[in-house]
Amino acid sequence: MSDTMNKTEIDALNDVTKVLIDSQKGYEKCADLTDESFGFRAQFQQRASDRAALISRFQQQVQTLGGEPQTDGGAMGALHRGFTEFSSLFRDDKKAALSAIDDGEEHLAKAIKDRLEKSEVQGQARALLEEAYSSAREGESFADSMTS
Repeated sequence: MSDTMNKTEIDALNDVTKVLIDSQKGYEKCADLTDESFGFRAQFQQRASDRAALISRFQQQVQTLGGEPQTDGGAMGALHRGFTEFSSLFRDDKKAALSAIDDGEEHLAKAIKDRLEKSEVQGQARALLEEAYSSAREGESFADSMTS
């Protein structure tokens, strides 16, 4: 694989890793703030754990490609901003809180889709992006199902 191809894949994986980290932090915050009576805490914890495992696989692939893996979320990540207000949302309006999750998952899916549309991303990097895209869509479905 050429150095250019590696750089393209490393950049794609690291860009999505930032948003995945924001997502994981968001789910962790949800789990911490959730009133147990809602029954969501275990689901949020599981989603945070799933995202952590996915992040680890992204980081390992970046290392395999010879890059430095991303370890921090995006400073301006829309997903992270959406979750910063989670405390008041969850305490005051369950539907608004779940809408914030849905919006964050939609942001993640878009970031991944943008990278998948680049034909230069191949092999294991593409497979990881597809897995993350599926995870984001599942997260959207989760939020949608909880508001129904």
